[in-house]
Amino acid sequence: MIRTEALDRLPVRTAVPALRHALDDRGVAVLCAPPGTGKTTLVPLALAGLTGEGPVRRVLVAEPRRIAARAAARRMAWLLGERPGERVGFTVRGERVVGRGTVVEVVTTGVLLQRLQRDQELSGVDAVIIDECHERHLDADTVAAFLLDVRETIRPDLRLVAASATTDAEGWARLLGDAPVIEAEGVSYPVEVLWAPPPRSVKPPHGGGASPGRAQPRAWGRVDPALLTHVAATVRRALAEREGDVLCFLPGVGEIGRVAGQLAGVDAEVLQVHGRAPAAVQDAVLAGSSGVRRVVLATSVAESSLTVPGVRVVVDSGLAREPRTDHARGLSALTTVRASQAAGRQRAGRAGREAPGAVYRCWDQAEDGRLARFPAPEIKVADLAAFALQAACWGDPDASSLALLDPPPAGAMGAAREVLGAIGAVDGGGRVTGRGVRMSRLGLHPRLARALLDGAREAGARRAAEVVALLSEEPPREYGDDLAAALRTARRGQDGYAGRWKQEVRRLSGQVEGAGSGSGEGRSDDAVIGLVAALAFPERVARARGDGAFLMASGTGAELQEGSPLRRSPWLAVAVADRPAHAASARVRLAAVLDEDTALAAAGHLRVRGEEVRWVDGEVVARSVDRLGAVELAVRPLKQPDPELVRGALVEGLRLEGLGLLRWSRETEQLRSRLAFLHRVLGAPWPDVSDGALLAAPDAWLEPELSRARRRSDLGRIDAGQALRRLLPWVTGEAARLDELAPERIEVPSGSRIRVEYDGEQPVLAVKLQELFGLAETPRVAGVPVLVHLLSPAGRPAAVTADLASFWREGYRAVRAELRGRYPKHPWPEDPATVPATRYTTARLKRS
Repeated sequence: MIRTEALDRLPVRTAVPALRHALDDRGVAVLCAPPGTGKTTLVPLALAGLTGEGPVRRVLVAEPRRIAARAAARRMAWLLGERPGERVGFTVRGERVVGRGTVVEVVTTGVLLQRLQRDQELSGVDAVIIDECHERHLDADTVAAFLLDVRETIRPDLRLVAASATTDAEGWARLLGDAPVIEAEGVSYPVEVLWAPPPRSVKPPHGGGASPGRAQPRAWGRVDPALLTHVAATVRRALAEREGDVLCFLPGVGEIGRVAGQLAGVDAEVLQVHGRAPAAVQDAVLAGSSGVRRVVLATSVAESSLTVPGVRVVVDSGLAREPRTDHARGLSALTTVRASQAAGRQRAGRAGREAPGAVYRCWDQAEDGRLARFPAPEIKVADLAAFALQAACWGDPDASSLALLDPPPAGAMGAAREVLGAIGAVDGGGRVTGRGVRMSRLGLHPRLARALLDGAREAGARRAAEVVALLSEEPPREYGDDLAAALRTARRGQDGYAGRWKQEVRRLSGQVEGAGSGSGEGRSDDAVIGLVAALAFPERVARARGDGAFLMASGTGAELQEGSPLRRSPWLAVAVADRPAHAASARVRLAAVLDEDTALAAAGHLRVRGEEVRWVDGEVVARSVDRLGAVELAVRPLKQPDPELVRGALVEGLRLEGLGLLRWSRETEQLRSRLAFLHRVLGAPWPDVSDGALLAAPDAWLEPELSRARRRSDLGRIDAGQALRRLLPWVTGEAARLDELAPERIEVPSGSRIRVEYDGEQPVLAVKLQELFGLAETPRVAGVPVLVHLLSPAGRPAAVTADLASFWREGYRAVRAELRGRYPKHPWPEDPATVPATRYTTARLKRS
């Protein structure tokens, strides 16, 4: 029996007619409705014709999280007076509750991606609602792009709704072709904001460790314990000062557990809500209070995807988790960041759903304005290997034709394509292979899909699936950092993680049993675990360097914690590692023991043998090297290295240590300054002789000497002056004008030839003042007036001018008054234009 009264109380009902009209007219719409208005529950039922209006249509609702998909389906089924699996059902990874009569199906965006790849037409589906699209999860962005492509090419009748919990819908409306924006007013009560910063400063949040492909990566102790203690104290304060249930936002599962421990003894039931929480706990939270006051500790999953009844108070830690990828080192992480202003508004709004409420913000009010306005779109910051594989399977390997709010960064896509090529998912042109198609349908990150397929062939489907299931959702911290020990704990475990792990093992082993699956006989569990982990992350195969330190094939150092049972292992397959800011090495969080043969088999594409000639510690080093990525397996010196490799090493040395390795005289330095001046003033054909230009084209000036050199000392014998003269414009004949345009010296009225310095922006002529008597105009070189440094008889600066005529008129009198008493033996005429220039004293002039 339909619960009409409950449906009528949902504020979004007033927006349904406008939404229907927009879909009838345009086929697309953006629905903006605050959380709690019923956009996730009433709208799908209304569009499906299950509320008594309109024809019956099949509707898919895409949610970003499994917990939200289950909750939405259960709520809609309750509103219809049914159980999930009748007219409303849901499908998430590893669980499908639908029936023959199901009209509304709630799925995760990941499940919908898989369905689209198998059936682009979405046969039998009339409308798709992408819920919580404002969160900008990568799967949701991808689903939207694929659906728009489907509408444009094969299903113009497919209706598409982007549902957002915020009013920032302009971008989505443009993406959907200027789709109508339908806004629903929410029923909200005032929420009092209380600023509750910690009593003392705490360390800022920073990254945590994870690896690509983890459904629920873990961040490792990245939040200052003092902040968590303060959050727990703020929860106690809220319980004492306010009525109603308390909803506390924390960044991750670990922080939730630690705060829960500090709330022991409070007069309330403490519940934990996150993606890993048991279904019974999730149901209890969403069902509302049974008379006992509750404290609900939640991740950002409770910001908008779920409605938690009974909440009157929110305690906001101000932290969130976002993915980040270090493409250069092959490390990904869930990074702890400051939550955005938008997230803060969403969280605070939870306190005002049913009555006036309050939010305690655990930061200073002055910090609030400096927070980011919105969370970073996942496509901008995440590992894109899975996205790149989806795009390749869709027939658009570079994603250039997909309608995306933000294009994928070129560097991240390049790194993703390298990964896909290495595991055989795409060919040299980026087109998906048959193997890649199979990988894409396993519901795993491509790395883990490769490990499952190849591991099953080598070790059997069951054991490969066991390891991949461990890698797809990292085990709890108490399982330790030894992957083999974690596997044994999961096998015998009775906790929530072990239950989910066993369910995933069944799913994965069922997908690879049979064709292509080996028996794995003769391999121990430890050997299988190391092999599968190395297949997933071959660039993280690592060899010991001593004292718990390792070098990964990627070139990044890695270190184990004190007391780790893995410290004596000669090789490791590193599954999880993070690299703290400013740290030289990554910290190993989860790894498996490995032997060298398995390392070479799993990461064989990284193995390189050949001659290696490099500039090392100031000298040319020539070796024959067998290496696995950055890990050197065997090295021997080369007696007769390839001359071209030697030359390349010498050029590398010049770039690293500078052109000072060559022989430079004062005249050569002067020549370089003159040429630089002419290039700056006249341009071509006068050459650019900056360090960058000279190092970019060593062939043009250092040959044949460079090709004859074999070591550092040979560079020191190359005459840089002779080399530079090869760059002069001899062909055009301009080289002959070098001394005319930029003379090395200028003859002054006294007869002296004074050196011109070209090091600065303007040529400088430093000359004793008496030697310029009678010179009315400033000398010029290449049309540029020189900067004259007028010196006293002792050679000290007396004046600087680029206009001698002006100096004689206005400046000379003051200089004469100051210096003639100090230097009485030298001429200081009142009119310097009437006496001859001289470099001698007055007495000597008289004698001559």
